[in-house]
Amino acid sequence: MNQLRRLGQTDLYLSPLGLGTWQYSTKDTNKNSMWGSTETETVYEIIKYSLQHGMNWIDTAEIYGNGTSEAFIGEVTQRLKHERMLATQPLIASKWFPLARSASSIKNTIDERLTYLQVPTIDLYQIHQPTSRSPLRKQIEAMVSIAEKNKIKQIGVSNFSAKQMIKAHQLLKEYGMTLASNQVKYNLLHRNPEKNGTLDAAKELGITIIAYSPLQQGLLTGRFHEHPEALAKISRFRKLQSSLTSRTLKKTEPLYKELKRIALNYDKSISQIALNWLINAQGDTVLAIPGASKLQQAQENVGTLNFELSRKDIARLNDISQNLK
Repeated sequence: MNQLRRLGQTDLYLSPLGLGTWQYSTKDTNKNSMWGSTETETVYEIIKYSLQHGMNWIDTAEIYGNGTSEAFIGEVTQRLKHERMLATQPLIASKWFPLARSASSIKNTIDERLTYLQVPTIDLYQIHQPTSRSPLRKQIEAMVSIAEKNKIKQIGVSNFSAKQMIKAHQLLKEYGMTLASNQVKYNLLHRNPEKNGTLDAAKELGITIIAYSPLQQGLLTGRFHEHPEALAKISRFRKLQSSLTSRTLKKTEPLYKELKRIALNYDKSISQIALNWLINAQGDTVLAIPGASKLQQAQENVGTLNFELSRKDIARLNDISQNLK
Protein backbone atom coordinates (compact mmCIF):
# COMPACT_ATOMS: atom_id res chain seq x y z
CA MET A 1 0.00 0.00 0.00
CA ASN A 2 1.49 3.34 -1.02
CA GLN A 3 1.60 5.82 1.88
CA LEU A 4 1.64 9.61 1.73
CA ARG A 5 4.97 11.05 0.64
CA ARG A 6 6.68 14.23 1.69
CA LEU A 7 6.66 16.88 -1.03
CA GLY A 8 10.32 17.83 -1.38
CA GLN A 9 11.59 19.17 1.95
CA THR A 10 8.26 20.81 2.81
CA ASP A 11 5.63 20.03 5.41
CA LEU A 12 3.13 18.84 2.78
CA TYR A 13 2.44 15.13 2.36
CA LEU A 14 0.86 13.93 -0.87
CA SER A 15 -0.47 10.63 -2.17
CA PRO A 16 1.82 9.10 -4.84
CA LEU A 17 -0.87 9.90 -7.41
CA GLY A 18 -2.74 13.17 -7.75
CA LEU A 19 -5.52 13.96 -10.22
CA GLY A 20 -4.35 15.77 -13.34
CA THR A 21 -6.99 18.11 -14.79
CA TRP A 22 -5.76 19.39 -18.15
CA GLN A 23 -8.71 17.57 -19.71
CA TYR A 24 -11.14 19.86 -17.88
CA SER A 25 -10.24 22.79 -20.09
CA THR A 26 -13.78 23.34 -21.35
CA LYS A 27 -17.29 22.56 -20.18
CA ASP A 28 -19.00 24.06 -23.23
CA THR A 29 -20.26 21.27 -25.49
CA ASN A 30 -20.20 23.65 -28.47
CA LYS A 31 -16.46 24.18 -28.14
CA ASN A 32 -13.80 21.53 -28.31
CA SER A 33 -10.41 21.54 -26.68
CA MET A 34 -7.75 18.93 -27.31
CA TRP A 35 -9.75 16.68 -24.98
CA GLY A 36 -13.27 17.58 -26.09
CA SER A 37 -15.74 18.74 -23.45
CA THR A 38 -16.47 17.38 -19.98
CA GLU A 39 -19.73 17.81 -18.10
CA THR A 40 -19.74 19.06 -14.53
CA GLU A 41 -21.46 15.94 -13.15
CA THR A 42 -18.80 13.71 -14.70
CA VAL A 43 -16.03 15.80 -13.14
CA TYR A 44 -17.89 15.69 -9.82
CA GLU A 45 -17.99 11.88 -9.84
CA ILE A 46 -14.33 11.60 -10.89
CA ILE A 47 -13.05 13.99 -8.23
CA LYS A 48 -15.27 12.49 -5.52
CA TYR A 49 -14.15 8.93 -6.26
CA SER A 50 -10.47 9.89 -6.53
CA LEU A 51 -10.46 11.74 -3.21
CA GLN A 52 -12.47 9.08 -1.40
CA HIS A 53 -10.20 6.25 -2.53
CA GLY A 54 -6.64 7.29 -1.89
CA MET A 55 -5.74 10.56 -3.63
CA ASN A 56 -5.41 13.70 -1.52
CA TRP A 57 -4.45 16.32 -4.10
CA ILE A 58 -5.44 17.81 -7.46
CA ASP A 59 -3.17 19.47 -10.01
CA THR A 60 -4.38 22.20 -12.36
CA ALA A 61 -3.11 25.36 -14.07
CA GLU A 62 -4.14 28.86 -15.06
CA ILE A 63 -3.68 28.02 -18.75
CA TYR A 64 -6.06 25.03 -18.67
CA GLY A 65 -9.00 26.68 -20.38
CA ASN A 66 -8.02 30.09 -19.00
CA GLY A 67 -9.33 29.19 -15.57
CA THR A 68 -11.99 26.69 -16.63
CA SER A 69 -10.19 23.75 -15.02
CA GLU A 70 -9.64 25.71 -11.81
CA ALA A 71 -13.31 26.72 -11.76
CA PHE A 72 -14.35 23.07 -12.21
CA ILE A 73 -12.23 22.12 -9.21
CA GLY A 74 -13.51 24.98 -7.10
CA GLU A 75 -17.15 24.16 -7.82
CA VAL A 76 -16.76 20.45 -7.20
CA THR A 77 -14.66 20.62 -4.05
CA GLN A 78 -17.02 23.16 -2.49
CA ARG A 79 -19.97 20.93 -3.33
CA LEU A 80 -18.24 17.93 -1.77
CA LYS A 81 -17.47 20.00 1.31
CA HIS A 82 -21.10 21.08 1.72
CA GLU A 83 -22.26 17.49 1.19
CA ARG A 84 -19.70 16.31 3.78
CA MET A 85 -18.35 13.76 1.33
CA LEU A 86 -14.68 14.22 2.24
CA ALA A 87 -12.83 13.40 5.45
CA THR A 88 -10.28 16.15 4.75
CA GLN A 89 -9.96 18.96 2.25
CA PRO A 90 -7.81 18.09 -0.79
CA LEU A 91 -4.52 19.83 -1.38
CA ILE A 92 -4.46 22.00 -4.50
CA ALA A 93 -1.58 22.55 -6.92
CA SER A 94 -1.83 25.14 -9.69
CA LYS A 95 0.55 26.95 -12.05
CA TRP A 96 1.27 30.48 -13.25
CA PHE A 97 1.78 30.69 -17.04
CA PRO A 98 4.87 32.84 -17.80
CA LEU A 99 5.00 32.97 -21.60
CA ALA A 100 5.17 36.60 -22.85
CA ARG A 101 4.45 37.85 -19.32
CA SER A 102 6.49 39.50 -16.61
CA ALA A 103 6.87 38.42 -13.00
CA SER A 104 4.48 41.18 -11.90
CA SER A 105 1.57 39.14 -13.29
CA ILE A 106 2.20 36.52 -10.58
CA LYS A 107 0.98 38.98 -7.95
CA ASN A 108 -1.61 40.52 -10.27
CA THR A 109 -3.34 37.21 -11.06
CA ILE A 110 -3.08 35.22 -7.83
CA ASP A 111 -6.38 36.52 -6.45
CA GLU A 112 -8.13 35.36 -9.61
CA ARG A 113 -6.67 31.90 -9.10
CA LEU A 114 -7.94 31.82 -5.52
CA THR A 115 -11.38 32.98 -6.65
CA TYR A 116 -11.68 30.27 -9.29
CA LEU A 117 -10.45 27.57 -6.91
CA GLN A 118 -12.55 28.94 -4.03
CA VAL A 119 -9.70 28.56 -1.54
CA PRO A 120 -7.81 31.05 0.66
CA THR A 121 -4.44 29.45 -0.11
CA ILE A 122 -2.96 27.33 -2.91
CA ASP A 123 -0.85 24.53 -1.43
CA LEU A 124 1.64 24.29 -4.30
CA TYR A 125 2.06 27.07 -6.85
CA GLN A 126 4.32 26.36 -9.81
CA ILE A 127 6.04 28.35 -12.55
CA HIS A 128 4.63 26.52 -15.55
CA GLN A 129 7.68 26.82 -17.84
CA PRO A 130 11.07 28.57 -17.86
CA THR A 131 10.20 31.17 -20.53
CA SER A 132 9.21 34.62 -19.23
CA ARG A 133 9.84 38.32 -19.92
CA SER A 134 11.36 38.54 -16.45
CA PRO A 135 14.48 36.77 -15.14
CA LEU A 136 14.00 33.81 -12.83
CA ARG A 137 15.11 35.84 -9.81
CA LYS A 138 12.20 38.27 -10.33
CA GLN A 139 9.78 35.37 -10.69
CA ILE A 140 11.03 33.76 -7.48
CA GLU A 141 10.80 37.10 -5.66
CA ALA A 142 7.19 37.45 -6.76
CA MET A 143 6.36 33.89 -5.70
CA VAL A 144 7.95 34.44 -2.28
CA SER A 145 5.98 37.68 -1.86
CA ILE A 146 2.63 35.93 -2.29
CA ALA A 147 3.81 33.10 -0.03
CA GLU A 148 4.54 35.70 2.68
CA LYS A 149 0.92 36.87 2.31
CA ASN A 150 -0.23 33.25 2.84
CA LYS A 151 -1.77 33.08 -0.63
CA ILE A 152 0.40 30.08 -1.47
CA LYS A 153 2.20 27.59 0.78
CA GLN A 154 4.95 26.01 -1.32
CA ILE A 155 6.70 26.85 -4.60
CA GLY A 156 7.44 24.54 -7.50
CA VAL A 157 8.41 24.71 -11.16
CA SER A 158 7.45 22.83 -14.29
CA ASN A 159 9.35 21.86 -17.44
CA PHE A 160 12.62 23.15 -15.93
CA SER A 161 15.94 21.59 -16.92
CA ALA A 162 18.27 20.33 -14.21
CA LYS A 163 20.29 23.56 -14.37
CA GLN A 164 17.19 25.76 -14.20
CA MET A 165 15.74 23.71 -11.36
CA ILE A 166 18.97 23.99 -9.35
CA LYS A 167 19.01 27.76 -9.87
CA ALA A 168 15.40 28.09 -8.68
CA HIS A 169 16.27 26.03 -5.62
CA GLN A 170 19.29 28.20 -4.84
CA LEU A 171 17.29 31.42 -5.20
CA LEU A 172 14.60 30.15 -2.84
CA LYS A 173 17.23 29.23 -0.25
CA GLU A 174 18.10 32.94 -0.05
CA TYR A 175 14.59 33.45 1.37
CA GLY A 176 14.73 30.48 3.72
CA MET A 177 12.63 28.27 1.43
CA THR A 178 13.35 25.27 -0.76
CA LEU A 179 12.02 24.28 -4.16
CA ALA A 180 9.27 21.74 -3.55
CA SER A 181 8.97 20.16 -6.98
CA ASN A 182 9.62 20.11 -10.70
CA GLN A 183 6.77 18.89 -12.90
CA VAL A 184 8.07 17.23 -16.07
CA LYS A 185 6.96 14.74 -18.67
CA TYR A 186 8.02 11.29 -17.51
CA ASN A 187 6.77 7.76 -18.22
CA LEU A 188 7.96 4.38 -19.49
CA LEU A 189 8.20 5.73 -23.03
CA HIS A 190 9.62 9.13 -22.14
CA ARG A 191 12.51 8.70 -19.72
CA ASN A 192 14.38 11.92 -20.46
CA PRO A 193 14.51 13.02 -16.78
CA GLU A 194 16.76 10.00 -16.15
CA LYS A 195 19.08 10.96 -19.00
CA ASN A 196 19.35 14.76 -18.75
CA GLY A 197 20.30 15.01 -15.09
CA THR A 198 16.95 16.27 -13.82
CA LEU A 199 16.13 13.18 -11.77
CA ASP A 200 19.62 12.91 -10.27
CA ALA A 201 19.63 16.59 -9.29
CA ALA A 202 16.17 16.26 -7.75
CA LYS A 203 17.28 13.32 -5.63
CA GLU A 204 20.42 15.13 -4.50
CA LEU A 205 18.53 18.29 -3.48
CA GLY A 206 15.43 16.58 -2.09
CA ILE A 207 13.09 17.94 -4.75
CA THR A 208 10.03 15.94 -5.79
CA ILE A 209 9.49 15.11 -9.46
CA ILE A 210 5.84 15.32 -10.52
CA ALA A 211 5.32 13.28 -13.68
CA TYR A 212 2.77 14.56 -16.17
CA SER A 213 1.54 12.56 -19.16
CA PRO A 214 2.30 9.39 -17.14
CA LEU A 215 0.46 7.18 -19.62
CA GLN A 216 1.82 8.88 -22.76
CA GLN A 217 -1.59 10.16 -23.87
CA GLY A 218 -3.12 6.67 -23.57
CA LEU A 219 -0.32 4.77 -25.34
CA LEU A 220 0.56 3.01 -22.07
CA THR A 221 -2.99 1.81 -21.42
CA GLY A 222 -2.94 -0.83 -24.16
CA ARG A 223 -5.98 0.75 -25.79
CA PHE A 224 -4.32 1.59 -29.10
CA HIS A 225 -2.35 -1.64 -29.32
CA GLU A 226 -5.54 -3.63 -28.89
CA HIS A 227 -7.68 -1.30 -31.03
CA PRO A 228 -5.40 0.50 -33.52
CA GLU A 229 -8.43 1.83 -35.38
CA ALA A 230 -8.98 4.12 -32.37
CA LEU A 231 -6.05 6.26 -33.57
CA ALA A 232 -8.32 7.72 -36.24
CA LYS A 233 -10.43 9.39 -33.53
CA ILE A 234 -7.52 11.21 -31.89
CA SER A 235 -6.88 14.90 -32.62
CA ARG A 236 -3.86 15.79 -34.74
CA PHE A 237 -2.35 17.82 -31.89
CA ARG A 238 -2.58 14.88 -29.51
CA LYS A 239 -1.08 12.54 -32.12
CA LEU A 240 1.87 14.85 -32.70
CA GLN A 241 2.44 15.50 -29.01
CA SER A 242 2.86 11.83 -28.11
CA SER A 243 3.65 10.15 -31.45
CA LEU A 244 0.37 8.26 -31.54
CA THR A 245 1.01 6.54 -34.85
CA SER A 246 0.90 3.00 -36.23
CA ARG A 247 4.69 3.09 -36.43
CA THR A 248 4.90 3.86 -32.72
CA LEU A 249 2.51 1.01 -31.95
CA LYS A 250 4.80 -1.41 -33.77
CA LYS A 251 7.91 -0.07 -32.05
CA THR A 252 6.37 -0.30 -28.58
CA GLU A 253 4.80 -3.74 -29.06
CA PRO A 254 7.44 -5.50 -26.85
CA LEU A 255 6.70 -3.17 -23.94
CA TYR A 256 2.95 -3.58 -24.41
CA LYS A 257 3.30 -7.37 -24.30
CA GLU A 258 5.38 -7.24 -21.12
CA LEU A 259 2.95 -4.83 -19.46
CA LYS A 260 0.09 -7.15 -20.37
CA ARG A 261 1.95 -10.20 -18.98
CA ILE A 262 2.68 -8.45 -15.68
CA ALA A 263 -0.87 -7.09 -15.52
CA LEU A 264 -2.26 -10.62 -15.72
CA ASN A 265 0.07 -11.77 -12.93
CA TYR A 266 -1.10 -9.00 -10.60
CA ASP A 267 -4.72 -9.06 -11.78
CA LYS A 268 -4.39 -5.39 -12.67
CA SER A 269 -4.82 -3.31 -15.84
CA ILE A 270 -1.96 -2.34 -18.13
CA SER A 271 -2.29 1.32 -17.13
CA GLN A 272 -2.06 0.40 -13.44
CA ILE A 273 1.21 -1.44 -14.06
CA ALA A 274 2.65 1.52 -16.02
CA LEU A 275 1.65 3.97 -13.28
CA ASN A 276 2.92 1.71 -10.50
CA TRP A 277 6.32 1.49 -12.19
CA LEU A 278 6.44 5.29 -12.37
CA ILE A 279 5.73 5.94 -8.68
CA ASN A 280 7.95 3.14 -7.36
CA ALA A 281 10.94 2.73 -9.69
CA GLN A 282 12.68 5.80 -8.18
CA GLY A 283 11.78 5.32 -4.55
CA ASP A 284 9.69 8.18 -3.16
CA THR A 285 11.07 10.84 -5.52
CA VAL A 286 8.39 10.64 -8.21
CA LEU A 287 4.68 11.44 -7.95
CA ALA A 288 2.36 11.28 -10.96
CA ILE A 289 -0.79 13.06 -12.12
CA PRO A 290 -2.86 10.84 -14.41
CA GLY A 291 -6.01 12.42 -15.77
CA ALA A 292 -9.49 10.94 -16.04
CA SER A 293 -12.37 11.90 -18.27
CA LYS A 294 -14.48 8.88 -17.26
CA LEU A 295 -15.23 7.41 -13.85
CA GLN A 296 -13.74 4.06 -14.91
CA GLN A 297 -10.40 5.78 -15.56
CA ALA A 298 -10.48 7.34 -12.08
CA GLN A 299 -11.18 3.91 -10.61
CA GLU A 300 -8.22 2.42 -12.45
CA ASN A 301 -5.96 5.26 -11.34
CA VAL A 302 -6.64 4.87 -7.63
CA GLY A 303 -6.38 1.10 -7.93
CA THR A 304 -2.71 1.70 -8.66
CA LEU A 305 -2.21 2.73 -5.03
CA ASN A 306 -3.20 -0.66 -3.61
CA PHE A 307 -0.15 -2.70 -4.66
CA GLU A 308 3.54 -2.40 -5.44
CA LEU A 309 5.50 -4.02 -8.25
CA SER A 310 8.38 -6.31 -7.33
CA ARG A 311 11.90 -5.06 -7.95
CA LYS A 312 12.23 -7.84 -10.54
CA ASP A 313 9.23 -6.59 -12.52
CA ILE A 314 10.43 -2.99 -12.26
CA ALA A 315 13.85 -4.03 -13.59
CA ARG A 316 12.24 -5.98 -16.42
CA LEU A 317 10.17 -2.97 -17.50
CA ASN A 318 13.24 -0.74 -17.20
CA ASP A 319 15.19 -3.00 -19.51
CA ILE A 320 12.52 -3.38 -22.18
CA SER A 321 11.56 0.30 -22.30
CA GLN A 322 15.21 1.36 -22.56
CA ASN A 323 15.88 -0.97 -25.48
CA LEU A 324 12.96 -0.33 -27.78
CA LYS A 325 14.18 -0.07 -31.39
